[in-house]
Amino acid sequence: MNRTTLSLIAAGTALAAVTGFAALNAPDGGDSAPGKAAEQRPVDRSSLLCPAPSASELAETAYTSFTPKGKGADGKGDARLERAAEKLNTSEDDAEDKEDKDSADSTDSGKKTDEKDGKPALEATSVGKPVTAKAAGAESPALIGSAEGALAPGWTVQQTTEMPAGNGRGLLGLNCGAPDTDFWFPGSSTAEERADYVHLSNPDATAAVVDIELFGPEGALKSEVGEDITVPPHSSVPVLLSTLTDEAEANVTAHVTARTGRIGAAVQVSDQKLGADWLSASADPGGSVVLPGIPKDAESVRLVAFAPGDEDADLKISLAGATGSITPAGHESLHVKSGMTAAVDLGDVTKGEAGSLVLTPTDRSVPVVAALRVTRGTGAKQDVAFIPATAPVGERATSADNRAKGSTLSLTAPRGEAKVRVTASDGSGGGTSVTETYTVRGGTTLEVRPKVPSGLKGAYALTVEPLSGAVYAARTLELPADGVPMFTVQTLPYDRGMVSVPEAEQDLSVLQK
Repeated sequence: MNRTTLSLIAAGTALAAVTGFAALNAPDGGDSAPGKAAEQRPVDRSSLLCPAPSASELAETAYTSFTPKGKGADGKGDARLERAAEKLNTSEDDAEDKEDKDSADSTDSGKKTDEKDGKPALEATSVGKPVTAKAAGAESPALIGSAEGALAPGWTVQQTTEMPAGNGRGLLGLNCGAPDTDFWFPGSSTAEERADYVHLSNPDATAAVVDIELFGPEGALKSEVGEDITVPPHSSVPVLLSTLTDEAEANVTAHVTARTGRIGAAVQVSDQKLGADWLSASADPGGSVVLPGIPKDAESVRLVAFAPGDEDADLKISLAGATGSITPAGHESLHVKSGMTAAVDLGDVTKGEAGSLVLTPTDRSVPVVAALRVTRGTGAKQDVAFIPATAPVGERATSADNRAKGSTLSLTAPRGEAKVRVTASDGSGGGTSVTETYTVRGGTTLEVRPKVPSGLKGAYALTVEPLSGAVYAARTLELPADGVPMFTVQTLPYDRGMVSVPEAEQDLSVLQK
């Protein structure tokens, strides 16, 4: 998807006023303006959206904000998360009732949510050190975040919810996402045993209008209520996917588009048998896709793919493991019909060795989106996580919330050897950062238990910076509880910390005369 964390720096704004455009691209992509080459500069503003984590009184959620040190990190800045207006009903009476409830709730003390005096739920003013906040139970709100100045380049926020029992039991992790207009969610479901809510968050001062399309194994699912969903300004709206159609399907691809405005979107999955986690959007449709970070002890892995174009896709399935790439026995390829969701159960494909799935075209390249559903444990002691196809790390990527125990980093180099620098930041409550360098052989996945900062207190961030070669990355966090191997996996695409600003051919000094 086109990540619109985009922020115009002052020079870019002036340039747009003179020439009519400014290029906002990742360092390794996009066309620059004609004439002089585009200059890479740090963004000076970033936006992130965190959906409401849980309605359960048992849930506890940690928010972790982090901006890595680097170019553009000098000087002053600010990053904050503020409560979204929870306007889930359109009638004036309902809105007034909600305002009364919010006023009562806001009298609670602590940093759990925005308070009546307008303080943010979380605020950070320095780089290189995580800042954390906690929220408990049903009081946990959706949050709208912004970072400016030195805190903007590479700003990352993670929310991690521990739900020990009941419906939605599990460890739910999510990288709070940037606002955008187009999202694909292969791996969704409208089955009876699943409750999949897509959370739509609007960061802007005008309403957004959203359409949701659902695609099953036979094509589009019939729906008369998936269009023209209004998301009020500065609000978050959860939509239960199974209410959009009468067709119950285990494997569905959800397509979320903003007809007007821009939104953040993520799917909260709750399975009656397998537990719960967040499903993030797949990377933009591509002919080849990478899904990194399958745990070595995965009991079952299900691949779900979708071809959004007019052509069918034929994909070769490869598993990049510790020693090289193999083709899973009996699952050498996958045929994906245009406009239809395809799924295949790969079982315990990793066989005790952490790996990453790589899909490549068997013949001509046809764009697809994909995701994995991964389970660990057995019987009543299972937990589930989702791994969407992801973009490469690019220049830099960060996992903001890591603990003294339980964090694992997966680094995958599907097309050739890569060298990677990994920095564990200072701890949120104390501790000194540590940096290590790793070499990932081509066609393999390197599983890393990173060194924690010396004297660590609290949470720490992991920043991944490729020194050579193309790398895909994911972070797994394990927090077992009562015999359940609770875990969550977040992919680590490029953090969009830099912006391309083309140099002007014209001498701008003439404008001052």
